[in-house]
Amino acid sequence: MGETSSNRQLFTAPAAPSKAPINKCQVGVKAKAACVLLLQAEYSGETDVSSEFIHVPSSIHHGIEGEQVLLSVETRFPLDDVEIQGTWSHTRPSGIRTTLVTFRNEITITEMTYRDHLARKPNVSLLICKVNQDDEGEYHLNLNIDFLNGTGLVIKEERTVYVTVDVPVSTPVIEKSPSYAVVEDKANVTWTCSVERGTRVVFQWLRDNVTLGLSDRYLFSQDNSTLLISPVRKEDKGTYHCLASNAVSQERHSRAGELNVYYGPYNLEVNSDQGLRTGEVFTINPGELVFFDCLADSNPPNSYVWISKSRNATQVITEGPRLEVRSYRLAQAEEYLCRAFNNVTQKQNEAQFTLVVASLGTGKEKHSQDGSPVTPLAAITVCSLFVIGCMLLFFLRRTCHPKRVLMSIYNRPLSEQKRPHRSGHEDATEDFGIYEFVSIPGKMESAQASCRSLARLESVQDMHTTIYDVIRHVPETPSHSLLE
Repeated sequence: MGETSSNRQLFTAPAAPSKAPINKCQVGVKAKAACVLLLQAEYSGETDVSSEFIHVPSSIHHGIEGEQVLLSVETRFPLDDVEIQGTWSHTRPSGIRTTLVTFRNEITITEMTYRDHLARKPNVSLLICKVNQDDEGEYHLNLNIDFLNGTGLVIKEERTVYVTVDVPVSTPVIEKSPSYAVVEDKANVTWTCSVERGTRVVFQWLRDNVTLGLSDRYLFSQDNSTLLISPVRKEDKGTYHCLASNAVSQERHSRAGELNVYYGPYNLEVNSDQGLRTGEVFTINPGELVFFDCLADSNPPNSYVWISKSRNATQVITEGPRLEVRSYRLAQAEEYLCRAFNNVTQKQNEAQFTLVVASLGTGKEKHSQDGSPVTPLAAITVCSLFVIGCMLLFFLRRTCHPKRVLMSIYNRPLSEQKRPHRSGHEDATEDFGIYEFVSIPGKMESAQASCRSLARLESVQDMHTTIYDVIRHVPETPSHSLLE
């Protein structure tokens, strides 16, 4: 029991564990598996059973050439309570394996050729000083652990860590061949990206800050350092960049490279701000000055020719992107043609349209002909006079009522017409009524007819004189005068 107690005290120096696992570990070889599990639970400090006595935080290390790399190992047991023995070995990519370090507790034996290059840490970690390309490969840790509990149980652990060594990437340099502008569908372009320093460099291509996708016309080299565009087309023009990176360097950008492509003409179209357009037919107002613009997508800019088509004959009108048409020169609908030609690509395109002169009735004339007698000021003046005249006629009609006066005279009763009036100048209607006294008895029809024909009298003064003569004689003896 004394030995067992001593072992228990040594085994549990960091913390006093329960006696149950220690007694079970002393049973013998048959209980080794159970003992291992109990020990793992004991030193993990957790209720969940862990299968590791050691832990490697990272299984891959990317080292920078000339700097140190630490192959860290975490132990999950107190080193003072156990006896450990292990080795670190290195396997190069070529397959050659070398034992670097052999250790037992605090005693370390380092391979003589590596004694200035390696150092073992107390927790069985390995430090590689100033790594180089020869240090790449797999590093193996073999570790034996004896918990000194009197059972003779030795725990064996193995771990493998992979180490890469790279040189940081320098700023990439971009080149283009050929260096001059190229014609679409007739040339190929090769882009090359290179770096002065860097290992295992990964290249990436951008056009206008967008990563180039897959295309039947794009051919990349195995490491993406070369891009072949065959053949070049319009959509390939733009600004190109190359990105270079590796495991120990972030992306480095190259300077910009421009790709100039000669193309076109494409999307030829004729437009005008005047008139009304229906498909390929332009309708303009008479007397309107119209401008037509011919535009196409092209590099370099196109040369333009305007052609008039009439009676199966064509005639070149002018050159340039704009056409001026004076509608008064058009006797009928005419057809026009705009032809665009690219002198570099040797390609051309045409757009045809018809021009018709007709009144649109919208008052949309935007350009009047030179020397036209009708000006906006004259039109405003005529409209103003017309409105004033209409207003005067309206007020005159509401005030005088000429039709109503004539109708009242014509429809007045006969008794009212025969009533004598001494002041015929006070009311025009009474003057007309007094005239009835000169008519001959039995001739009322003719008297009414004469009333309707007053407008045909030669003068108003004669009519008044006659009426006054009649009035002066009527008061005497009208009945005797009529009998006589």
